[in-house]
Amino acid sequence: MVNRRYFVMGAAAVAGRRRAAAASDKVTVCLMGVGGRGQAMAQWFGALPDVRIPLICDVDENVIGKVMKMVTESQGQAPRLVTDIRRVLDDKSVDAIVMATPLHWHAPGTILACDAGKDVYVEKPASHNIREGRLMVDAARRNQRIVQMGIQARSRPVTQRFVEYVQSGKLGRTLMAKVWNVQMRRNIGRKADEPVPAGVDYDIWTGPLPKMPFNRNRYHATVNWHWHYGTGDIGNDGVHWLDIARWAMGAGVPRQVSGMGSKLYFDDDQQTPDTMNITYDYGDRLIHFEQRLWNRYRMEGSENAVAVYGDEGMAQVGRWQGSHHEFRVFDNTGKLIHSDREPSPDFNYHARNFIDCVKSRKPPTADIEAGHLSTVLCHLGNIVARTGRAIRYDANAERIVGDAEAQRLVARQYRQHWSTPKGV
Repeated sequence: MVNRRYFVMGAAAVAGRRRAAAASDKVTVCLMGVGGRGQAMAQWFGALPDVRIPLICDVDENVIGKVMKMVTESQGQAPRLVTDIRRVLDDKSVDAIVMATPLHWHAPGTILACDAGKDVYVEKPASHNIREGRLMVDAARRNQRIVQMGIQARSRPVTQRFVEYVQSGKLGRTLMAKVWNVQMRRNIGRKADEPVPAGVDYDIWTGPLPKMPFNRNRYHATVNWHWHYGTGDIGNDGVHWLDIARWAMGAGVPRQVSGMGSKLYFDDDQQTPDTMNITYDYGDRLIHFEQRLWNRYRMEGSENAVAVYGDEGMAQVGRWQGSHHEFRVFDNTGKLIHSDREPSPDFNYHARNFIDCVKSRKPPTADIEAGHLSTVLCHLGNIVARTGRAIRYDANAERIVGDAEAQRLVARQYRQHWSTPKGV
């Protein structure tokens, strides 16, 4: 709920800005970041008949060709390229920004966009750290912006049916959920620092972070495996499934987190764990996260899934064999009693929901508050991995209790830069 203080501040902040798009209008969108996920976003949003994409924002002119071609073909007109998000923020014709940048830009970009009166679709995970995530929520609320996080399972009908079933009570008392992320990632090798490639605005790419030398293993697809920029695979893939578990269990954030995370397999430049076992203790229930990034085989037939255990049965939802998403129910004897599936990919459910909410001003299926809480689980798991010990968490204050070293990982240090979030 938006409190009165945020309502008044938001009303002032958005006064005189472009009205919310009417149901018959096209929503004007800028694609920001057109690498791997950015290409998927170009497909999703470019396929929607009520979306217009006149702008692409990216700091690397070497990667824009594919998306430029896709958008030009989908709308019959070439978009304009800009490298500086400030040009987009100043453009009153832009309703929304679809942000598929590297993770370290998610929070700064979202906050800047909200303060400029833009709605935001931001890829997962929400933030690099817990403090940033809260600032994203605050920015959305004080500006009355629609901010949707890219945990697209929330818009997937089969996931919604799974959650509805778990919450119906048919499994009995649901005391535990298990999330697994079991797949084969690749060895990224070791690379030396090098000069910044031609065509890259490395200062804007770095944003508010302390600047490091350019290194291809800390750039594009491999940037998330370095603590300075990313959260590892628990934030990359794990957040989708932790979110489903938290949603189905009706859980917020835990009071205690324990377990381990380590690099056991890869001998390369990756810093983040390839192996994790993390337990989230809510007092009356548990969520357990298991990660192995060195398995070509799957776990119970799925590389990513959630199982919720009740005293009368068990339900699973996951991606089986990469070809479909499925929701299964087993009774208290282990017999399969229900199977409900739909094909992959996701058929624009999540992008459609975002655009509909931009028009209606209704909360999206993956509002930034929910996205933040699920991302907090990833951050807490990483803090356990980095400190090597269990932690206690005060959800109201969003602080780690009694552990100064762990508490320092709740936020981060920034350099002086125009994109540095206020209040960090």
